[in-house]
Amino acid sequence: MNPATAAAHAAPSDQGEEMFDLFRRPQGRSRARPDERAVIDGARTSELTVNGKSAVVYRWGDGERPVLLVHGWESRASRYAKTIARLTDLGYSPVAFDAPGHGEATGDSTTMIEYRDIIVELHRAHGDFEAIVGHSFGATATYFALQHGVRTGRIVAISPVPDFAYLVDSFCTAARLPAQVNEELRGRIEREVYPGEADMWTRFSVFHGGAGAHVPLLVIHDENDGSVDPGQGVRVAEFFGARLVTTRRFGHLRILGAPQVVAEITEFVTAGATGPGRKTEVVAG
Repeated sequence: MNPATAAAHAAPSDQGEEMFDLFRRPQGRSRARPDERAVIDGARTSELTVNGKSAVVYRWGDGERPVLLVHGWESRASRYAKTIARLTDLGYSPVAFDAPGHGEATGDSTTMIEYRDIIVELHRAHGDFEAIVGHSFGATATYFALQHGVRTGRIVAISPVPDFAYLVDSFCTAARLPAQVNEELRGRIEREVYPGEADMWTRFSVFHGGAGAHVPLLVIHDENDGSVDPGQGVRVAEFFGARLVTTRRFGHLRILGAPQVVAEITEFVTAGATGPGRKTEVVAG
């Protein structure tokens, strides 16, 4: 879904076809980093099948006070290793997964529906979560799952994508695609990826239906995020009256492992909301 990759590979005569394929499939599969390995190797792992595809589920702790961590597009559960280690030390039971087409899971792609179904199944298995931490696409999927009965005490939205329409529009804008390609891409997504999903452009949104309106929320976004405009984090925080933490120089991916961010997440998860509307700046060291 990387627009720079898309622009480099698509010829004008077949832009629509190329863009559709590049948008709906992760471009490359990231590997666990050396400093993440110990945490991942210490997890209890299992497979979860949704829509005929397999996700890999990771669990730590004794099952008490579960916290779900939801990775973003072209990412993986191991990116939360530092947060997982800290939460485990504090007596929580982190739960994470590699979605189909990501991390150690099989397949070459996934959908918002499959993300939702995974979260719903994990909620069924673990009960209400103490908190859910969602990064980017994972934040959108978290709120979509709340529309379908998932309950949590708190939410942390990191670099949040506010809605699915933003994904398509920002992808097309970054790749400098004409309006007709945007329209073609939307049409193919509706017909081929989400057939029968009425009003998907409205429902695949953190703002839809009041889901999570009364759940304490912390938003964290880096001012140098090159994938999701930092203004989207502001939108989400203002809509929910949530605290917004703005970081510097971590970008879209490094933010998950930044010590200051890990501290913000764990403090919020363990202590609850710290007051709506407060803005905090975290400077990279």
